[in-house]
Amino acid sequence: MQIFFHVFQVLGGLALFIYGMNIMTDGLREAAGQKLRTILSVMTTRKLSGLGLGTLLGTLVHSSATTVMLVGFIQAGLMNLVQAVPVMLGANIGTTLSMQAISFKLSDYALFAVAVGFIVSMVSKTTKRKKMGLSLMGFGLLFLGMTLMSDAIKPYRDTLKPIMANISGETPRGMLLGILLATALTSIIQSSGATVGMCFALTTAGVFTSIEQTMPIVLGAHIGTCATALLASIGTSISAKRLAYAHLIFNILNVTAASLLMAPLVWVLKGINPIPADAAPELVAQLVVRQSANLHTLVMVVASAIVLPVSAQYAKLILRIFRSRKPEPEPSYLDDKLLEYPEQAICACMRELQRVAKTCAKSLRLAGQTILFAQTPQDIHAIKLNEQVVNDVKAAMKEYLARLTRRYLSKRQAILIQHLDRCMSDLERIGDHIETICNLSLRRQKVPEAVVDKESFDTAFRLYENALHLFKLVIDSLDPDKENIQEIAQQILQARDDYMEASLTTRAMFTDKVAQRLITPIAGIFFSEYIAALDRIVKHSKTIALAEKQPQFWIKRTKLGKHVDLAPEPALQQLVDPKDYLSRLQAEDYL
Repeated sequence: MQIFFHVFQVLGGLALFIYGMNIMTDGLREAAGQKLRTILSVMTTRKLSGLGLGTLLGTLVHSSATTVMLVGFIQAGLMNLVQAVPVMLGANIGTTLSMQAISFKLSDYALFAVAVGFIVSMVSKTTKRKKMGLSLMGFGLLFLGMTLMSDAIKPYRDTLKPIMANISGETPRGMLLGILLATALTSIIQSSGATVGMCFALTTAGVFTSIEQTMPIVLGAHIGTCATALLASIGTSISAKRLAYAHLIFNILNVTAASLLMAPLVWVLKGINPIPADAAPELVAQLVVRQSANLHTLVMVVASAIVLPVSAQYAKLILRIFRSRKPEPEPSYLDDKLLEYPEQAICACMRELQRVAKTCAKSLRLAGQTILFAQTPQDIHAIKLNEQVVNDVKAAMKEYLARLTRRYLSKRQAILIQHLDRCMSDLERIGDHIETICNLSLRRQKVPEAVVDKESFDTAFRLYENALHLFKLVIDSLDPDKENIQEIAQQILQARDDYMEASLTTRAMFTDKVAQRLITPIAGIFFSEYIAALDRIVKHSKTIALAEKQPQFWIKRTKLGKHVDLAPEPALQQLVDPKDYLSRLQAEDYL
């Protein structure tokens, strides 16, 4: 029973460590705000800025989460591999910096951090302060979990020492064994920080007593952390997969180099944190933990410093190694250089809207042609990925339009960018409704009673085809090279009227069949929700067409080459007195 409880104390400590790390990183990410994603797509034009931003993100959310974010940006077309590699390098460095903080002996303050963090999160009224409190609480839980693991291991350190002696960088076999075990463990728990934290706990407990023993664990965690990005890249385009492959190859190379250069590395690390000959076991453990954290950082910093100057060449090498017969995905048109030419920037935004509409059309086709008949995990995953792409582009588009408003704009341009922003929001909502159709199909698959007869299904499918035809017109209307945008918008409105007539007929047919007990009530519910989702897609398509019908919605070709400077900061309007409006609200008897 004693062994049983100690085993679960270790597992519980590990769970607390991982949970604390997740709370800490989630809190920091939320406190930093959603602009991190848009900043990431903007500050990657230079290698050093990309490296610095990657380091910040790696410190806040760890390398695996940052790399997953990069995979998403490449999938969305907002970044390319050349831009992403420096950020990836910085993310690896940032993760080691967060582990540096963990390597210091702060366990005595763990409960203090938990208590203060909890109080701050409960008392604070603003979301940012609440998240900062949760982050502090997670930091304390992290140390508490590591202490629990260490305390549970200490009684068995004499038993574990001979077993763990097989893991040692002093022999090629021991180095390889340790790297493979740490790689496997990190891949399973999806956290290099947790693996390194367990290594620190074993060291604190006295099981590991030298940097030679901890080195294989630290190096193996470098490789294992790549599993998260590799899993996230499943089902994505080849461009997104290449970043995951680039991450894996980079980490394998730096681990291989560190293994071969073990002797000079150990000499440097022992020089930074020398261990006195008569040091007490507690001091030895503390210094080995510091040496391990320094190894973690040193390997990543040196490897990144070597690769950063040739990051573009490294990206091109990855492109050559991982070729694809399929055409490359369409890249984003939101080029920062075009902001100096507002008409060109507006034209680029229209092309970006058309690109997003094509992504939605792919999902809509999958939802109708595959999901409604035979659901495959690949198609479901593709719809989910496309929805995330649309969300990412929406955030980038809004940021791009906000920066465009800082330029001198004509009246038409100032109004047009409002229409473009509204169109982007409509496309994002269309993506949500397509995902709803996917989720409906997943639920309907589990309900055998939801099957309908062929006549009913044919009628519903014709309605879907009407919606798909209408959405194809939306894609066509968003081409800035067309001179007849208003005419196509009118065709969309006419198609919408035809659709709504068919929708009412289809809904009435399903109601009648339910009333006559020709189909089950549950089938009627599911197909009523299908029709509602298609209606909403058509409704947002109509909103886009109405925006395109506005007199400002056109491209002035003569202005495409006109350079425009930044406008002066606008004068701030005086804030209204809320009392004037509160008194009006209180005067109405809404209840």
